Formats: sequence, structure tokens, C-alpha cells
Amino acid sequence: MRFTRTALFASAFLGLLVLAGWKVADSPGKQLQTFADSFLSTLDADQKSVAVMAYDSPKRVDWHFIPKKSRKGLVLSEMNAAQRTAALRLVRAALSEAGYDKASKIMQLEAVLRELEGEKRNWARDPDKYYLTIFGTPSSTDAWALSFEGHHLSLNFACRGGALVDSTPQFFAANPGTIMNDVSGPLGKGTRVLIEEEDLAFELVNSLSDSQSERAIISPKALKEIRFAGEAQAVVGEPEGIPQSGLNAKQKANLEKLVAVYVNAVTEDVAKQRRELIAEDGWENVHFAWAGATEPGIGHYYRIRGRRFLIEFANTQADAAGNPANHIHCVWRDLSGDFDLPNK
Repeated sequence: MRFTRTALFASAFLGLLVLAGWKVADSPGKQLQTFADSFLSTLDADQKSVAVMAYDSPKRVDWHFIPKKSRKGLVLSEMNAAQRTAALRLVRAALSEAGYDKASKIMQLEAVLRELEGEKRNWARDPDKYYLTIFGTPSSTDAWALSFEGHHLSLNFACRGGALVDSTPQFFAANPGTIMNDVSGPLGKGTRVLIEEEDLAFELVNSLSDSQSERAIISPKALKEIRFAGEAQAVVGEPEGIPQSGLNAKQKANLEKLVAVYVNAVTEDVAKQRRELIAEDGWENVHFAWAGATEPGIGHYYRIRGRRFLIEFANTQADAAGNPANHIHCVWRDLSGDFDLPNK
């Protein structure tokens, strides 16, 4: 019953935005403030004491995507229907339609995991076990922030001066990467939540010439995991792989299309800012690096590095049914500083 309730709320609440008087013309920062205030107004005092933390709390930068018994913030399962709708409406205001669809389906994958793992599973696998936290007081002047997190999902946003100024770390994952078994619920066999993140990268790496591959492939074996998982900042060295300037026209277009999948997960105004920063830094300075197999079902990894952004993707683990390399982790990081903090 809980899974059905979550799926219904995740897919149906968009229509409520109109009823709630959502002003599309408002800036992302204003929209987040409006919906954060609306969400907070539905909570009682005890719930607010859990959902709201100080802006400078160390927990603001304490993020991770692994399963946990508990997390910072107020969990969806302890909200009533109105509160859950308000919480999801707030998250939706920070994301694009594509980004929210991914987040919703990642939550629904918990029910798939519950079914595949059976009664001997180690974790509850609850689609309602996602936590919303507000740091500080939503304001058009002061700094405040928002986190929405659970297994395989971590979304973090910071506002300052009424503007949405940071939207990282942005983490999505999928287990199974491809649902290969017959399962109940809306996500049926063949579902691939992160299909573009994987297929576009395969298309790019397999289009490389031998000389290009020598530059792009940094290891015959995939990295087991994305780097800097759970760390407040991604501290990187020199870029590896092949620069965009070393690609032909079709490959350059493919690389830009792949980067756009990550860029466009957030609301359009913020995605536009990301695109402008990449253009300002120069696409020729963007590097593509690959490690591992260049075909599905065998461990593979890639990273895309710009001067102020980092994308990492790893698919090396088996899924819950034992199918190899069918468990995806991928992330977008702000190299100038996640959480609206300087990357020292």
C-alpha cells in the first residue's frame, strides 16, 4: 500500500502546482522560498524540530547515497498526505521535469529492490524513506539551503540573496540499472532510469578511433566507485582523458549531449547558468575519460571534467538479482565549491 501511495503522490502532484498558484515567472530562488514556507506551515512543532536545522550545521554538508537506518531531516513516511505533497512540490521546484522524473523513479526502485531481495534483505527498501531538510530560514535576503536524500538519491540546493546559487552535489543512482526481471508495480521489466547517462557514453567511447582511445581510456579496468563519495568537496588533480578539441564534430556534439543530461536535471534557469559557465570556460577544456569495458554487462566507468564541473559515472556492481554491472552511480559536482562553499 505504501508503494502505491508513493507512486501516486510522485506522479499526480504536478497538477496541484496550478491549484496552489505556482507562479512560473518567479525565479527558482523565489519558488523554493515559497514552497519551503508552504511545507513548513504544514508541520507541527515536533516535526519542525526535525526538519529544520541551522544553516551552518555540519550536517548540511554530510551527504551520502548508501542505505542508512536514519538520516538528517524529516522522512516522508512520517508525513501525512498534505505534508508529503508539499515536500515533493518543494523538491520539484528545484528540478526539471526530467530530473524530477528520475528522482521519482529512483524512489520507486526501492520497491523493486524489496521484491528482488525478498524477506532475507538487509534493508527495509522503503520508497517513503527519503528525508527533507531545510537549513536556516527560507529568506529573500539570508542564506538558507535544502536537502532531499535517501538511498541512491542526494539533491542539495543553496539559496542566497533570494537566488538559487548552488545545486550540488547532484547524485542519482539506479539498482537495477536495467530491470531484467518481471516485477510488480509501475516500473516493469526493461525499465532503465538512467538510460541516457549510459547509452550516450557508450556511443561516444565506441566512436573513438584507436589514437583517440589511447588518450581517452585511462584504465582497462573500471574504477569500482565514483570518487569523493560523501565528501563535502571534490578535490581533483589535473584532468585526464581526451579533450573536446581532440574529437571530431559528431563526437563533440555527442559529448555536449551527454553533459546536457546532467546539466538539465535542474530547473531551467539553473541549467542555463551551468551551460553559460561551461561555455565561458571553453568546451575545448572539457575532458572525457573512460575506464573498463566498452560494452554493457561488464564494469565500466567514465568521468567528464571541465574547469568548474565534474561528472562521474560508475557501473561495476551486480544488481539485486545478481546480473553483473547493472548498478549505476552517477554524480555532478561543482569544482568551484559544492554547498555554496569554496573548494579550498
